[in-house]
Amino acid sequence: MVFRLKSLVRFIHSRISVTTRKVSTTCGEQGNVIPPISARFTVEQALSQWAELFQVAGVPEPQLSSQYIISHVLGHKTLNHLERRGLTQVLSHTHVERIWRLCNKRLTRMPVQYVIEEWDFRDITLKMKPPVFIPRPETEELVSLVLADLEVMGASRDMDTVRFLEVGCGSGAISLSLLHSLKQIRGVALDQSTEAVALTRENAQSIGLLDRLKVNQVDVFKDADWLVKSCSPVEVLVSNPPYLFTEDLDSLEPEVQRFEDRAALDGGKQGILVIDQILALAPRLLTEKGRVYLEVDPRHPDLIQTRLKERVLGLEYVKTHYDFTNRARFCILQSRGTG
Repeated sequence: MVFRLKSLVRFIHSRISVTTRKVSTTCGEQGNVIPPISARFTVEQALSQWAELFQVAGVPEPQLSSQYIISHVLGHKTLNHLERRGLTQVLSHTHVERIWRLCNKRLTRMPVQYVIEEWDFRDITLKMKPPVFIPRPETEELVSLVLADLEVMGASRDMDTVRFLEVGCGSGAISLSLLHSLKQIRGVALDQSTEAVALTRENAQSIGLLDRLKVNQVDVFKDADWLVKSCSPVEVLVSNPPYLFTEDLDSLEPEVQRFEDRAALDGGKQGILVIDQILALAPRLLTEKGRVYLEVDPRHPDLIQTRLKERVLGLEYVKTHYDFTNRARFCILQSRGTG
């Protein structure tokens, strides 16, 4: 590891030395790449040099990683907010030190979301902290499905009475996006993780939505009776549960394996352990004709439909939706009103 880091330092040294000023870089006590005190870097140079260093280190999306981190340090979401002359500005020593510190975190394969400690989800910005699960783009589509149905529902009833339940809230992305989009509804967000519950509350407070969201630390297996008694009835039950097959976890990128909560990913042998529990509880939680919205593995829609045929769950399968990569990703089910 030390040898590889020294090689990386030599590489970035060779890249920097072709600029108008020859600069040397060294390794700190922890093996980090650090800028020399006398170094002067433009935004453009820092972007290019870190993108190359990330590429050599095998960091995925090296250019985007460099852009996100440096944009964040400069107080912007993306480089699109910088005019051309902004790219040629010389970075302050404070900016250089912070860029180097954050980029070194990325070299360890820490996800960019954790490095910059925030991420945009639809039209809200969420604080991000390890090991809380990072919301993916597919989950934005899940929210869109729920919103579309809720907006139809709003045409025929008072939205002030509509309540939803999210199982496995993580950072609060789904719940807070729903609340932000529909100003009258209220919700309950649950997670078994202490860190996730704390982060959802923090995000809800930051966005100004805590007054419409109850957040609780709940294990859907151990606390099932409490869950039904305290949270029902709801019109919508939405979840992006752990749905990876256990055997697939070892093939995940280091960003996921090293930093994200394994419990938020591992769905058991068939990836359906938590999904099964949600389906079992749903008829007791939902109003008549209330709906369940799940993000799942593409292998799950057929498996879930088989489950419904084998067991009397008080649910009927409504539809499978495909994500932007054309994979079966979302399942919608509806209460038969017999729970």
